[in-house]
Amino acid sequence: MPNPLIAIVGRPNVGKSTLFNRIIGAQHAIVHDLPGVTRDRHYGLAEWTGKKFMLIDTGGFVPNSDEVFEKAIREQSQIAIEEADKIIFVVDGKEGLTPIDKDIAQILRKANKKVHLVINKIDSARDEHAAAPFFKLGFTDPYSLGALAGRKIGDFLDLVTKEFLVNMEEDESDSQLKIAIIGKTNVGKSSLVNAILGKERSIVTPIAGTTRDPVDSTITYAGEEILLIDTAGLMRKSRIRHSVDFFSTIRTLKAIDRCNLAVVLFDAAIPLEKQDLRIVQTAVEKNVSVVVAVNKWDAIEKDTNSTKEYEQVLRNKLRTFDYIPIIFISEKPKQRIFKMLDLAKQVHTNRAMRIPTSSLNEALLADILHYPPSTKTGKDVKLNYVTQVKASPPVFVFFANEPDMVSVVYKRYLENRIRHHYGFQGVPLTLVFKKKRK
Repeated sequence: MPNPLIAIVGRPNVGKSTLFNRIIGAQHAIVHDLPGVTRDRHYGLAEWTGKKFMLIDTGGFVPNSDEVFEKAIREQSQIAIEEADKIIFVVDGKEGLTPIDKDIAQILRKANKKVHLVINKIDSARDEHAAAPFFKLGFTDPYSLGALAGRKIGDFLDLVTKEFLVNMEEDESDSQLKIAIIGKTNVGKSSLVNAILGKERSIVTPIAGTTRDPVDSTITYAGEEILLIDTAGLMRKSRIRHSVDFFSTIRTLKAIDRCNLAVVLFDAAIPLEKQDLRIVQTAVEKNVSVVVAVNKWDAIEKDTNSTKEYEQVLRNKLRTFDYIPIIFISEKPKQRIFKMLDLAKQVHTNRAMRIPTSSLNEALLADILHYPPSTKTGKDVKLNYVTQVKASPPVFVFFANEPDMVSVVYKRYLENRIRHHYGFQGVPLTLVFKKKRK
């Protein structure tokens, strides 16, 4: 079941990004704890009291041009209404009610969406009177808080997530492979989908839309029914100059939420950029399996070492995501595109693997004995039992006397040892540490 999408809207300088960062970074409101994952994005997966949701800050997508500034704010507010499950409408308690606030409120009132009005910059109880003018906007239960200092953030998150379900995880009984083709614009995503559909086509169910809409197609390949989700390209915030690109970004994030495997497409002719890595990170954060496909490889001049050298460059860039397989393809001559599907099928099989508890303990307790955990305080941390509690995606629980003292570095070591023994190529692993059973 997809995680709910919450969009933060409002005019400039009211504290939208501050609130976004506060929610993503607040205690118990976290993104996946993966080394090397950057936080300088305007969307992310958050969690509060076991309830997960996608959060997007529309302020990160507003163009810099003064001429279209107010128009873009209104358009992006409208898009957020259409695509989000809930809206957080932020206003500035210190500056007071403005005409743009009223314009945005008018748009929001016409929508059949739950809107949480947040009066920001109310940093103490003595400032609460500043919230009074905003009651004129007509929203029930307006909430005053101070995002910068974190005042009343926890109570606000309790309110926002009240109707959300706890631990909305993928249903293991739903074994269908759902592939989202994702990547920046103009890397060949739609061409790749069309190349796949041009052969081995059994059932095709297109969902009509614009070229920036995701398009779902169901095919039968090697006796297995596969859902292909073609998506609009994710773009760097500095390149999002039109609201339609903001729209496609939200749609792409929602497409990732519907898949269980993402093929991240790179263009072989374009040097790897941070945005390429952020796309990979976004999929990994959502516990989606990943295959990296380097497209347009036929157009590259190469010698006998070109593939190996290019892959090594990618490996160096991917760093902690070194378990992700890489394949070189060309969608126009249809080179290796069906090998890519075979690889995706294998990764999907890996995702469903369940390792017997006896095997896990025999292998990993020996690794722990060989390289035991250490702490800066010198206190002994003992791990004495491990079990896999879930597949699709895999979750492993380690029992320890001091679970909170297991370092990020040591967690990475344990993940590497699991992969060493059992593979899990292309599959993110979740490691959980709990207090030792008595």
